[in-house]
Amino acid sequence: MQLKIKSEYVSWAILLGLVVLLLEISFFNRGVIFSLLVAIGMIYMGRKWMPSSTGKLFFWFGIIFFTLSIFNMMTFKFLLLAILVFLIMEYAKSKKKPEVIQPIIKTEDLEKKQAEVLLEKKPIFENTLFKDRKTPEQVYEWNDINIQTLIGDTTVDLSYTVLPKGETVIFIRSFVGNLQVLVPYDIEVSINHSSIVGTANVFHFEGDKMFNQSVQYQTEGYEKAEQKVKIFTSFFAGDLEVKRS
Repeated sequence: MQLKIKSEYVSWAILLGLVVLLLEISFFNRGVIFSLLVAIGMIYMGRKWMPSSTGKLFFWFGIIFFTLSIFNMMTFKFLLLAILVFLIMEYAKSKKKPEVIQPIIKTEDLEKKQAEVLLEKKPIFENTLFKDRKTPEQVYEWNDINIQTLIGDTTVDLSYTVLPKGETVIFIRSFVGNLQVLVPYDIEVSINHSSIVGTANVFHFEGDKMFNQSVQYQTEGYEKAEQKVKIFTSFFAGDLEVKRS
């Protein structure tokens, strides 16, 4: 019951947040979209021009400008208020006498759960805010990749690992950053790439500049291949490059 109430509160908070954002953009702060786009453009160009001093200057000015623009938004202040109200509600509930619920556990289900073995596997990459990531330049154990990051480039070299039979998954969500995937010649590939701003270069095909587009590519023998890689990407601003190694 409490979980349902929390879920409803979050849903209403998100809905009201979207309403406040729409009102702010439409009537009170029409320049916020332009400010955010300028800041994102500065960050993107700064990443492109690094490590030059001009690139660093553009990058950090873009970060500061983006942060100030977010902090000055009415929607951001509303979300802070919603979080504060939620914390106060949770604190008030914790002071009340908790309701004790005695679970009924069947012996058969308990024995089945105790017999089940669960193995924890170490991921290749961790979620990060500001960091470039690259797979090791020596032999490493493969695990499917599913990460999200704020700003940073990612390089995945599949020539230093042994892929399992079947479908291997690389799933990366990024705000600003580029992704490069190096694929051995005997591995088939399927690509589903979505980006607001950027390009998608796959093997010898050089894609045009993208603006709020989604593209899909697949090698000819993908469906029947024993070893294959499926790449999912979702970028706000960044380039995708997939090439043979």
